[in-house]
Amino acid sequence: MTEISYLIPDWPAPARVRACITTRLGGQSQGPYASFNLATHVGDDPSAVADNRAALVERLGLKRKPQWLEQIHGTQVVEAADDGWVRSADGCYTRAPGLACAVMTADCLPVFVCNTSGTQVAVLHAGWRGLAKGILAKGLDTFSEPGSELMAWLGPAISQPHFEVGIEVLEAFFESARDVHHSDLIAAAFTPGKRPLHFFADIYALARAELQALGVKAIFGGNYCTYRDETRFYSFRRDKTTGRMASLIWLAD
Repeated sequence: MTEISYLIPDWPAPARVRACITTRLGGQSQGPYASFNLATHVGDDPSAVADNRAALVERLGLKRKPQWLEQIHGTQVVEAADDGWVRSADGCYTRAPGLACAVMTADCLPVFVCNTSGTQVAVLHAGWRGLAKGILAKGLDTFSEPGSELMAWLGPAISQPHFEVGIEVLEAFFESARDVHHSDLIAAAFTPGKRPLHFFADIYALARAELQALGVKAIFGGNYCTYRDETRFYSFRRDKTTGRMASLIWLAD
């Protein structure tokens, strides 16, 4: 078995803030889920997923159960707890030390957020639907500080050349524009697609535009492509039946 592999965000977060993004390497899952799938809803062997989750907790040295979510492509953001309940939401936050917030992705964008004082963290699952509906604003609303005192890191997601969408996606984002400048940034995130009334969408640029409109200036990451990097990442658009990576963030004890 390959050793568990994960990425560490490259951002100037406070020392208390810890975060990682798993890759598909190092687990027990087989077939299209090989090998470090952490999702229970994709058809994988539940015992393999349980083993993978246990190995992750041990590898990270977490003393409390992570907050796993049932993600619904919405805008619900909940406070994390270590009671074992899987909550229906697309983001979670905590001020409690040692409690990891987690979201799972396989092309959608995971967004880490923390305050500059290092007293609160959050992670958000930003597919295009949730992003257009305002998941980032809901996540930032859990912080008492303004956007200028927050920072964000954009994790591995599908890149623009591989993300062709219909005109309804472009329209959904224009409807969510907060002002003229935000609308201009949204327009710049779409280029003509290969098919009529289709466009290549830059989900990283759309997230940056939303964060900037919300007052966040310290935005990092956005340099990966889950579709292109088959060795390290699961991709739903590429493979359909596949596993999920996890993005976790917590405060050190």
